[in-house]
Amino acid sequence: MYKAEGISKSFGELKVFHELTVEFPVAKITAILGPSGCGKTTILKIMAGLSEADEGTVVSTKLVGFLFQEPRLLPWLNIYQNLELVLEDKLPAQERDYAIKNSLQAVGLGEYYEYYPSQLSGGMKQRAAMARAFSYPAQLLLMDEPFKSLDLKTRFQLISDFLRWWVQKSNTVVVVTHDVKEAVWLGDRILVLSARPARLIECFQNDISLEARMDGEVSFRLEEAITKAILKS
Repeated sequence: MYKAEGISKSFGELKVFHELTVEFPVAKITAILGPSGCGKTTILKIMAGLSEADEGTVVSTKLVGFLFQEPRLLPWLNIYQNLELVLEDKLPAQERDYAIKNSLQAVGLGEYYEYYPSQLSGGMKQRAAMARAFSYPAQLLLMDEPFKSLDLKTRFQLISDFLRWWVQKSNTVVVVTHDVKEAVWLGDRILVLSARPARLIECFQNDISLEARMDGEVSFRLEEAITKAILKS
């Protein structure tokens, strides 16, 4: 179990959360919902070691992958080289090559490894960023609204690609989103936070099978319950 227990965080006079506890079961996907400014991204940064909590205890790992809202690809490197950059000190050459090509294939970019970011569409760049996250040998993958800027069709496809990859790997994943449907599509558990100072309002267990989650009729009741919890906060 990865967790942030009794954590507090302030930026000057702005108290983001106080003595907040959130838990992330191993080999499960946990989605975090909450209003803007409630500290969702800050929780990810604390779990990744990119920021420190003012108080509290964090149980995490050194092998953390991070998938951001924007692709963050280096423009002077091609897609293969962008992925290789994060793996140079993690895998030997042969394993590195396999991991890169396998990950690119998984997101539909198997033929684009020599392309540069400027040659790719926005959706393809995000696919490349996802492939980079897939190739990294992370025990904990943190995702900060990685599908936010994509059109509905591309977002649906990328989430489907991600879930297929996750079934094979069963990593522990924490994903931040503002979209209730996206939280239900992805999350085995869905945490709803209040406005700051954030507190945990409710934790929903998603027992809908992965195959059925994107069926609006099947997931409607869970989406409705989550929406009501958000509106009550």
